[in-house]
Amino acid sequence: MRTSMKKISLVVLALILLGDHSLLAQGSSGVSKRGTSAAPFLSIAQGARALGIGGAFVAIADDPSAMYWNPSGIADLQGFNLMVDHTYWFADIQYNFVGATIGLGSYGALGINLTASDIDQMNVTTIDQQDGTGEVFTVSDLAVGLTYGLKLTDKFSIGFNPKFVYQKIWKMSASAVALDLGVKYATPFEGVTLGMSITNFGTKMQMAGNNALVLYNSDPGNTGHNTRVPAHLAMEEWELPLNFRVGIAYDVPVGALGKMKLALDASHPSDNYESINVGGEYVFDDFVYVRGGMKSLFQKDTEESFTAGLGIKQFVVGNLQFMVDYSYQDLKRLRNAQKITLGIAF
Repeated sequence: MRTSMKKISLVVLALILLGDHSLLAQGSSGVSKRGTSAAPFLSIAQGARALGIGGAFVAIADDPSAMYWNPSGIADLQGFNLMVDHTYWFADIQYNFVGATIGLGSYGALGINLTASDIDQMNVTTIDQQDGTGEVFTVSDLAVGLTYGLKLTDKFSIGFNPKFVYQKIWKMSASAVALDLGVKYATPFEGVTLGMSITNFGTKMQMAGNNALVLYNSDPGNTGHNTRVPAHLAMEEWELPLNFRVGIAYDVPVGALGKMKLALDASHPSDNYESINVGGEYVFDDFVYVRGGMKSLFQKDTEESFTAGLGIKQFVVGNLQFMVDYSYQDLKRLRNAQKITLGIAF
């Protein structure tokens, strides 16, 4: 028992120390660093259920979207679980998330996840040809991760998700590797769970490609040499959107009326102000789920606001379980974002 507690203490300490890196990244000036990170798509919430309760999910993390919120959550998932999530983002941008996990018994659980953008082609314009050159360009985002979760004790779980991140804009691209870490702890207080995670801890991204090609004159004051030497401009490196989350979830006793869960997360991103996510879920007869929440509370200048969602879980044959979830997020001047998630478990 003493050895297990020592391991748990070391894991929590490591997460807190990594979180300090995130806390320092925002700086003490009180100035937001919004827009100063690469791969911002990594900050888009995954899973309609999680978003439906305001993104307060780090202490719940009990479906395949845990690979995004808190990798330790998949340690509780036995059998096979598949999630397909589609996000209708603003400005006709769409994102897809696919995650699958398989239980390994006492050896924990293993998962794989993929996030990819679905963005329409855009016209290439220049200062002289503002109506377009006749060319089009594409933008793509991709993240692929492999997740492992393990229960160190019956109450404490750890997990990690190493991943590859890639972005491409026309003829320029950049890549990085990153790591997500998380822990969950079922406290001695009945129905109370704590969670903590740090996500997108990784290398910097630097765009490179043919759009940075220029013709360079190394000695403009003289003649007789090649004044059009092909060269590439060196782009600046940018950090990934590191985020440190800590949260609490509580299973509210409601007797035979159904089930209720309340959750609250505190978030400290490296490229924005701190915020609070809060939400709840009510389950009728383990079949219909009603959700609501508030996202990014107390964050300055945010467009995020209330969220809501519905879910249906249907047992089809034997242990085969089919789930459908929907969520709506108010984005104020950016209108809204909507999610549809399909899940299968057996």
